[in-house]
Amino acid sequence: MIDIRSDTVTVPTEEMREAMAGAEVGDDVYGDDPTVNALEELGARMLGKEAALFVPSGTFGNQLALFAWCPRGSEAIMGESCHIVEHEAGGAAVIAGVQTRCAPDPEGIPDPQEIAKRLRRQDLHAPATSLICLENAHSSGRAASLQSMDAICEIAAKWEVPVHLDGARIFNAAAALGCDADEIASRADSVMVCLSKGLCAPVGSLLAGPKDFIEAALLKRKIMGGGMRQAGIIAAAGIVALKNHAPLLAEDHARAKALARGIAEIDGARLLWEPEINMVFFSHPCALRPIAASNVVKAFFKRGVRINPPEHGVFRFVTHHWIGDEEIKTILAVAREAFAAEQDGGGSLL
Repeated sequence: MIDIRSDTVTVPTEEMREAMAGAEVGDDVYGDDPTVNALEELGARMLGKEAALFVPSGTFGNQLALFAWCPRGSEAIMGESCHIVEHEAGGAAVIAGVQTRCAPDPEGIPDPQEIAKRLRRQDLHAPATSLICLENAHSSGRAASLQSMDAICEIAAKWEVPVHLDGARIFNAAAALGCDADEIASRADSVMVCLSKGLCAPVGSLLAGPKDFIEAALLKRKIMGGGMRQAGIIAAAGIVALKNHAPLLAEDHARAKALARGIAEIDGARLLWEPEINMVFFSHPCALRPIAASNVVKAFFKRGVRINPPEHGVFRFVTHHWIGDEEIKTILAVAREAFAAEQDGGGSLL
C-alpha cells in the first residue's frame, strides 16, 4: 500500500533495523544506556541546546515541557490550532494542571499582538502566564518565518516568560526556510522534535533545553512513566534518523510540490496554498458530501493508496521517505479517476 495519511506511517529502514539489532544498551533510568546518551547528545548539539531528553512520543515531549515549566494553576498561551490544543487530548489540564489560553493563528503562528493581549500577571481573578508555546513547522503545513518567531519571543522576554517550541517537524521547517534547525530552536527556551515523523524512526522524540530544565524534566518524565530502561534499542534508530534522514526532507517537499501541481489540474480541486513542507492541502466539492467523500477514500484504498477522509472539507496528502517519484505518479492517476467519478456523481470506481 502507498500510505499518504501522514508522515507518521513511515517504517524503519534496513539501516535502522541493523542499528537497533546491534545497539549497545544499559538502564536509561540510571543514565547508563550509552546509545540513549549518544542520541541525546547528538540531538542537543543539532538543536543548539545544552541538553536533551529521550521521550516516547511528541505528545509526551510537549506535555512534559508544560509539566516542567508551568506551576499548577498557571496559564500557557498558544495558537488555537496548535497540536497541543488540537491533538493532545487535553493533556495540559490532566498532567500539568495548566489552563491553555488560545490566540488566533490563521497561518500557523499567532500575531504577536494577539499574544501580548493575552499575557497576564497573577491577581485575584486571573492566573499568571507561565509559558508561551509555538509550533514550527505547523501541522497545517506552514513554516513560520524566523521574523514572526522573533516578534513573539521579544514580547516573551519582556515579560520574562519562557517559550516552548513544538518542533515535531523542525527539520521540515529548516528545509523550507533554508536554515539550520538550531537557528529555529534558538528562538525558544525548550524544543521538542519528533524522530518518527518523516525521519523514519519507529518511535521516540527528544525534548531539549537548558541543563537545569532538562534535570527538572527528567524527574517529571519518571512521574509520567517515561523511563524506558534499555531504550537504546529504539534510540539507535533515532541516531540514524538525525544523521541520515533529516538532510533528505527537502526531497519530500519537492515531491509534495509535484503532487500539488497534479492535484491542481483535477477538475474541482483547489489548493489551499502552495506546499511549504511535505503536506498538500486541497478542497474538492465531494469533500463536503459525506457519502461522496467516503467513496473517494474507498476508491483510493481499492487501488492501493491509503488516504484520510477530509476534515472540514479539506483533504491532506502527506509525502515522506517511502513516497518516491513513481508513487507520486500512481497517486495522481488514482486521484484523477476517483475524483472524476464522484464529480460525475457516480461512485463507479467502487
